Amino acid sequence: DYDPNEENPGTSPFSEPETQIMRKLSLSFEPHIWVNVHSGMEALFMPYDHKNTTPDGMSSHIMKSIIEEMNRLHLGGRCLVGSGGGSVGYLAHGTATDYMYDVARVPMAFTFEIYGDLKASSDDCFKMFNPVDIATFNRVLDDWCAAFLHLFRIGGAKRIDGGAKATGSSFEKLVSIDDYLNGYLIQRKSRYGKKVEVIDYGLQEIRTYFRLFMLSSVLLLFMFCTRISKGARPAAVN
Repeated sequence: DYDPNEENPGTSPFSEPETQIMRKLSLSFEPHIWVNVHSGMEALFMPYDHKNTTPDGMSSHIMKSIIEEMNRLHLGGRCLVGSGGGSVGYLAHGTATDYMYDVARVPMAFTFEIYGDLKASSDDCFKMFNPVDIATFNRVLDDWCAAFLHLFRIGGAKRIDGGAKATGSSFEKLVSIDDYLNGYLIQRKSRYGKKVEVIDYGLQEIRTYFRLFMLSSVLLLFMFCTRISKGARPAAVN
């Protein structure tokens, strides 16, 4: 079901700057939870996406118990629960969640689909993936904020030993996220070693996205204030 108009996997694994950033960030510290947030339906997925099975062992049991509990307590039982590859009707290869679990050794890896209007027209992409009325928007926001807080609380209590991190000559440790947010990913040989290389990944794209976000925020604020001003204007007296 591959459609090049909807999907662009790049020319090779990690050919795109965004995936290179995520790979290096996953190796800059030792995360124990990964969540890939999507919209398009309501679902709580765990590995695997590329095959119709879940991992073996205790980690799989713990991940499934966590998402089942989240679904029951905070999401009204609306979500599909299970492996991505076994729940959506097709397999997805080369996904971030499978990479984080199998290669980066993040012990708990999930994909959450937080909203989807299955009745929306395929021509109305925005409505398919986003709530368009305030009541639904607030429900989605409240439910998923509670679900994420639950995950952070219970995930820490049920922390799994993910084993050794993936290592290799091309996967050297990085400095903190603060340096990345300043525009750089800085490799170093050891935890306290000398900084040996500065790599600027996607800096221009990040700046562009930030400018677009600020512009859209200003426009929305202007429209909101204009509407309030019109609503507060007294009616003319004849």
